[in-house]
Amino acid sequence: MRAHQIMARHVVTVGTDTSIMDAAKLMMDHRVSGLPVVDAAGRLVGIMSEGDFLRRSEIGTRRRRARWLQFLLGSGHAATDFVHERGRKVGEIMSYDPVTVTEETSLPELVELMEKKGVKRLPVMRDGRLVGIVTRADLLRAVASVAREIPDPTADDKHIHDRIVRALDAANWCPLGLQVSVRNGVVHLRGIIMDERARQAAIVAAENTSGVREVHDHLCYVDTYSGFYIQSAEDERAAAAKAAQEMAG
Repeated sequence: MRAHQIMARHVVTVGTDTSIMDAAKLMMDHRVSGLPVVDAAGRLVGIMSEGDFLRRSEIGTRRRRARWLQFLLGSGHAATDFVHERGRKVGEIMSYDPVTVTEETSLPELVELMEKKGVKRLPVMRDGRLVGIVTRADLLRAVASVAREIPDPTADDKHIHDRIVRALDAANWCPLGLQVSVRNGVVHLRGIIMDERARQAAIVAAENTSGVREVHDHLCYVDTYSGFYIQSAEDERAAAAKAAQEMAG
């Protein structure tokens, strides 16, 4: 899946001379957390985001630095802060040099860029022109759309069993003595784990197998030094319920 398949094509933009009040109203009216900023020729020059409204004189959230830090940073930083906190136009407080992508950028690349650059939206460009934007919400919708895909017709119990076993066998955290049983898409996992983190990994591997309806955890944790073992929370609850039932009987 690539950027052009999930991006929003009708992008609300503002100009550098747009007032920040108008920009804020646009963001609220269109329920977006950021706006691409374009110049008179329609070229992308920056991004206006919710973060640009955090440090504002109107709401008393101006940045306050200790005097010694102000001295070290110099007057330039103070001047920059002043403009950002009191600027009246988008061009005065926006973020310059936005990170951009093309329509062919893959989803893994989009996610990597968002994480690496610490951004929540990526303008999509074609020949220097803005043609769309990808946000974290678009990635969420992509996940939801995949979840609605048509079920795999080969996802019967045997296929589910074999796929889970292959997936777990390929992992270096695969439970020892792994046993997988499947009935009507309901999976039961049994085996021994040496690290509690392997429990969740095994469950996730099973949940990601096409056709699985639910997963039951019977994995037993064993400490390699002491031999101490802990049943799964599910098995402990079942044992407690059985004991209570026997006492009541």
